[in-house]
Amino acid sequence: MVNVDIGKEDEVFNKLLELPEVMEIYMVYGVHDIIVILRAQDMDTMRSVITQKIRKINGVKSTVTSIIIKKQVKSSQ
Repeated sequence: MVNVDIGKEDEVFNKLLELPEVMEIYMVYGVHDIIVILRAQDMDTMRSVITQKIRKINGVKSTVTSIIIKKQVKSSQ
């Protein structure tokens, strides 16, 4: 989850889209401004993406990281 400076939401969103590790991205209302789903080979790579790429984007105030341990997608039937 990413928190950004007021008025920088679109700019940060578009910069995040440029990162090859980003699989999904959502602009949201609530405690956080943007939710990013990223994929990394290992924890060291993930840490590097977060600290060296995401947190260095102009307008990013803070990040909160959660690790997905299980995923299930329901069909829309």
